[in-house]
Amino acid sequence: MGDQPSTTRRPGRPRADSTAVPAERDVLLRGLEAFAELGYDRASARELARRLGVGPTFINDRYGSKAAYWRAVVDAALGGQLAGMVPAGPGSSDEDVVRQFVREFYRVSSGEPHLAMLVADEAARDTERLDYLYQRYIEPTLALVAPSIERLMASGRMARVPMDVVFFAIIAPVSGLVQEPLARLLGSPRHMEQADRLARARALAGLVADGLLATGQR
Repeated sequence: MGDQPSTTRRPGRPRADSTAVPAERDVLLRGLEAFAELGYDRASARELARRLGVGPTFINDRYGSKAAYWRAVVDAALGGQLAGMVPAGPGSSDEDVVRQFVREFYRVSSGEPHLAMLVADEAARDTERLDYLYQRYIEPTLALVAPSIERLMASGRMARVPMDVVFFAIIAPVSGLVQEPLARLLGSPRHMEQADRLARARALAGLVADGLLATGQR
């Protein structure tokens, strides 16, 4: 007999008679939605595959494990979002740096609420996933603004409190941008365009930054 064509498939590729696998971007976006809505533990490989419309072994075939898929989802979401955080320009004051950081953080959060939901959920658990988030994304991001905060505290232009308190004062209000069911009960419009979401993010950023910098007490 002559040589037969190879039937070996690369990991993650569908069989010839199977439903087409979604594009990688869709695979990662749907994964973000699933992990945000269900949490890591409830997002089983089978449930993830169901949401993706693929076979039950797809996650392991393509990524090696659910944990590796989670990291790929996080890298795609956070890497892209944080890359868009625009630092304050050269010669900016420390107050400008803080205000710009808060504005950009809320802009990013309003643009991808599932990402903010995922981070908030993981922040409540002492896991390797939180270590991954902190070391790869949270710590480097906070390093952009920490020196300015320290100088503002030293000069008396910001209340001297532990740094973690300052960061939670910035991070916690994000819930107002992503917890939409509660927000609607509190009077938020049911349907908003992205421009409306950005306007709310800017308003929240101004409120938080003014509080941090004690603008009204000068």
